Amino acid sequence: MFRTRLLSGIVLVAIQLLVLIVGGPLLLIVTGLISMIGLFEYYRALGLNKLPAASVGYAFTVIYYLYILSGDNCKQLSRISGLKGGLFPLLTVIMLIALLFFYVLSYPKYTIELIAELFFGPVYVSVMLSFIYQTRIYTHGKYLVWLIFLASWGCDTCAYCAGRLFGKHHMSPVLSPKKTVEGAVGGLAGVFLLNLIYMLVFRDHLSHLTTEDIVILSLCSCLAGLISMIGDLAASAIKRNVEIKDFGRLIPGHGGILDRFDSVIITAPVIYYLITLIV
Repeated sequence: MFRTRLLSGIVLVAIQLLVLIVGGPLLLIVTGLISMIGLFEYYRALGLNKLPAASVGYAFTVIYYLYILSGDNCKQLSRISGLKGGLFPLLTVIMLIALLFFYVLSYPKYTIELIAELFFGPVYVSVMLSFIYQTRIYTHGKYLVWLIFLASWGCDTCAYCAGRLFGKHHMSPVLSPKKTVEGAVGGLAGVFLLNLIYMLVFRDHLSHLTTEDIVILSLCSCLAGLISMIGDLAASAIKRNVEIKDFGRLIPGHGGILDRFDSVIITAPVIYYLITLIV
């Protein structure tokens, strides 16, 4: 099992590395595909994937990523139409209205809880993951985008190692019995060191960052690491609510897309806005 998990992890990281380096439409398409699979896993776990209203969530994901892919064309359309906030708020409103349409016409088949779960999925998966691409298209985003994975997968790896070596006090015994306070502290310390070392190594490619920026961003990445743990535990809570072990079996030894990207989902927008505020 460990060998399978290790080999799958290596292949996954290699593919992710290649896609992030290439960037552009390829990264957006791959991120959109990951979002669609993740949304399907979420809907299936909650028993929503066979409901006709689930098509609204899938349609939103496709249109939302086409909107991002269109870039300047959508910005021009936003200016012409007077939508100062862009098309995203409009797409979100349309999704909600469409779901309420199903709610009213199919009543009492659909409950308001189902509508909330259907609406939550595309935002939780598709919108949050899109920040990987949005970070990548930043100036020097080719290097900054890796801060997302250092704060999520890096934190997870460091926390696992620290927990195995020093773990004694359980952090969340109900949701994740193996996670410890010592592991969490080790994960946050690891995030800081990984980010600091990474940005110093690639200092020549991040010339717009001062030494102060690098230190502050590394410290703030600890916040992203902490939030990534919340993302991991939130996914565990969803699985426990619906009484499943994994969201899927797409990645041998890891589970489904959501099992592997549960912390990335919540870390991506945090890193994006930290970069926006600090840099």
